[in-house]
Amino acid sequence: MKKTLLNILTASAIITTIGYIMDGDAKEPSMMMRFVEFILMIGIVFLLISVVNFTFKFVRINFQKA
Repeated sequence: MKKTLLNILTASAIITTIGYIMDGDAKEPSMMMRFVEFILMIGIVFLLISVVNFTFKFVRINFQKA
C-alpha cells in the first residue's frame, strides 16, 4: 500500500510538473502563490489518480470473488 501511494505521488508530481511547464498563462508575481498552486495541483492529481486506482482494484477483487 505504501509503495502504491508513493508511486501515485510520483506520477502526480511528474504530470503536474509537465502541465505547469506547458501552461501558457501569465504567472503569478508572488513566488508563494506559485508554490501553493503547484502543491495544490499535485494534491488534486494525486486524489484523482488514487480514486481511480483504488476503485479499479476494489471492483476487480469483488468480480474475482463472484
